[in-house]
Amino acid sequence: MTLSTEAAAPAPPTLNRFLVPAAAAVTVVLWASAFIGIRSAGFDYSPGPLALGRIFVGTLALTVIAGLAGKLRLPRGRTLVGVVVWGVLWFGLYNLALNTAERTLDAGTASLLVGLAPILIAVFAGISLGEGFPARLLLGIGIAFAGVAGIALATSNGASDGISVTLGLVAAVVYAGSTILQKRLLPKVDSLTMTWLGCLAGTVACLPFTPVLLEELAAAPTSATLSVVYLGVFPTAIAFVTWGFALTRTTAGRLGAATYAAAPLAVLMSWALLGEVPTPVALIGGTLCLAGVLVATLRLR
Repeated sequence: MTLSTEAAAPAPPTLNRFLVPAAAAVTVVLWASAFIGIRSAGFDYSPGPLALGRIFVGTLALTVIAGLAGKLRLPRGRTLVGVVVWGVLWFGLYNLALNTAERTLDAGTASLLVGLAPILIAVFAGISLGEGFPARLLLGIGIAFAGVAGIALATSNGASDGISVTLGLVAAVVYAGSTILQKRLLPKVDSLTMTWLGCLAGTVACLPFTPVLLEELAAAPTSATLSVVYLGVFPTAIAFVTWGFALTRTTAGRLGAATYAAAPLAVLMSWALLGEVPTPVALIGGTLCLAGVLVATLRLR
């Protein structure tokens, strides 16, 4: 494995035409499955240890992927600091917030809340990346947050549910902000190196959960531990590599809009694999969230 500070040469435009949608599709499907994996493992692993276990496995998998690729291009100075901050946010804080939210929210409802991220990405991108700030965003935001109100109403059985809804929204904000930060950093560091280094930074930030993780690992059934391993290898290592590849080659707003499919996929997976279906009011609220995302991010031709 060699170390370099040079960025990788972009793929030819014709090849990108096929690879970018394929990479985005892989990311969406794997991220949708993450909601199921978190819910499955979350009965035996508490939020912090689950986050640490997932990103530790992800770091190991990314190290293998980097070794097969043959090189890492380590950044320096402010770029290195930016990647570390991004990793702590994306892999650390996001996972902690989502894992805690799914302690009381079913996987489908949690995915519908996090599905607001494309709207936030479009807003942040319009402000900070110069990708435009169309007026339809206002309408989309209004529709989407009416949906959030519906979800909050459907899950208002106790204070813990309100906290879970809030944490789901926090996860969406971290998701969106991390995407914008990643888009700013990718011209200075290749996506594989950034993903590996970010995951490593998130792992280090979560190391205080190690004692509890070891205790829960000893007591957890094999199925729960396999869910943690799955989360580390697929929705973390593989999905973040394909996400970084696609984000390097398209706009943050456009790629963020593509991920709107993750929420309905997660609802279907949750129903098929866990037997969980959001309440009718939550489904209506989630539908409004997705409608708001579509209004805000997709252009009619």
